[in-house]
Amino acid sequence: MIQIEPVKRLTVTEQIMEQIAQLITNGHLEPGAQLPNERELAERFSVTRGRVREALRALALIGLITIKAGEGSFVNKQEEPIPSDTIAWMFHREKHNLDEVYAARQLIETEVYLSAAGQLTEEELALLDKKLAHMSASVHMDADAFLQLLDDFDLRIGERSDNRIFNKLMQMSIHLRRETSLKLLRVPGAKENSVKQRSAILAALTSRDKKQLHAALKGLFTSSKQFYANIMKTD
Repeated sequence: MIQIEPVKRLTVTEQIMEQIAQLITNGHLEPGAQLPNERELAERFSVTRGRVREALRALALIGLITIKAGEGSFVNKQEEPIPSDTIAWMFHREKHNLDEVYAARQLIETEVYLSAAGQLTEEELALLDKKLAHMSASVHMDADAFLQLLDDFDLRIGERSDNRIFNKLMQMSIHLRRETSLKLLRVPGAKENSVKQRSAILAALTSRDKKQLHAALKGLFTSSKQFYANIMKTD
């Protein structure tokens, strides 16, 4: 039986969240485990069911648990993707500020790629090469379909970084860039440019040259911003 302490502070919902989150992160509640129902949690926390419901919804929003209608609340695996709704809610104001989005993306994605550079095996590099070849052969696809290929390539890098937080940050960056990327990929030549830039990145990863990788990533963001700046001029 898990140990839960009655809530005594004024920030009731936050205290409930904190206790459950600690139980999850320290391994007392394992992935897939079902939490007690709202009534039982309310009794054990000595709070109302409404407060428990608020806390569970917030924990679901940040990806620690999943609430299944009619079944209950279940602990997520730590490597599960962050729900897209969570990203949209967290950054609903900022995601329309192009300069801030690009600055955040460059910072996050550069660190993730640099972190993954030393972790990729020859087999994984070969897989990335196949993904790139598929991307190159798919420039005729619509923007949505092509963006899925780009996202898949970058998500693979995030998974191979040596830092689980970096993996989560890459997921966030991919969600943040979606709107601007879709608009950019509808511009003639943008898909081909995406393939070209990731070819340079993959070449740097394969050569294990972090200086070359840093330059390739800088080139990716510089060219992307130029493409988008041209869009804004013609709108």
